[in-house]
Amino acid sequence: MHTDVKELFNQLWANYLEVTPSAKKIHAILGSSQQDDVINDHIALRTFNIEKVGLEKLAAHLLALGYTEGGEYHFEAKKLYAKHFEHQDSTLPKVFISELLLEKCSPELQSIVRKLVDQIPEDAVTADNFLYSGRHWSIDQASYETLLAESEYAAWMSVWGYRANHFTVSVNALNNYETLESVNQALKDAGFPLNTSGGEIKGTPEVLLEQSSTLADEAPVTFTDGTRNIPSCFYEFARRYPMANGQLYGGFVAASADKIFESTNVR
Repeated sequence: MHTDVKELFNQLWANYLEVTPSAKKIHAILGSSQQDDVINDHIALRTFNIEKVGLEKLAAHLLALGYTEGGEYHFEAKKLYAKHFEHQDSTLPKVFISELLLEKCSPELQSIVRKLVDQIPEDAVTADNFLYSGRHWSIDQASYETLLAESEYAAWMSVWGYRANHFTVSVNALNNYETLESVNQALKDAGFPLNTSGGEIKGTPEVLLEQSSTLADEAPVTFTDGTRNIPSCFYEFARRYPMANGQLYGGFVAASADKIFESTNVR
């Protein structure tokens, strides 16, 4: 387990940039030159609800660094369960971890996923680098296609493995942009395609959270029978609103997150 939380996020960011080159360009567009005001609101991690690699196994890496459990979320249509974790140091990013509920999926999908997870060495899951260790298995294109037909989430996991699915810019912390609309416009002006599922902006001030995201970059994936470009990771943008006590809302809105998941859809 990592002993330095900032080092963990540095490694997650470096690993994310390897397959998400647009994030570096967007970071440069949004940041003001005087100071580093591109603050990371949260990251998201994905897994399967198999005991060996379940949500709690990923969370253990964060709990060891002083994180505590926040809310829990259910995504019935996508067959996902999630929790978010936060640190008492509010400058540290929140972490949203989801897992695919295999028992709700077809026997065929379950069989493919179990064969992938079986290839992960036992000690890999507790190693310092597990949260950004990528893929621990080999997979052929037919298996990927089978997963994709049933669950985009499972297909994404099958090729990218353990890494940050996205980082998220805190719009509240930006100096040059006050609204999510202005951020979105700057991205569109620069040629970055946005996720329009459920609208460009998911959420409202009334639910205390607005979110938008780019569509995932594409990067080459090596299969046992060839190489092809697959959607990798995306960049998200979040604007939080104050609760009745004046503090910014710290949770997530399931209906909005449901649409954010679609940023990695194959297009």
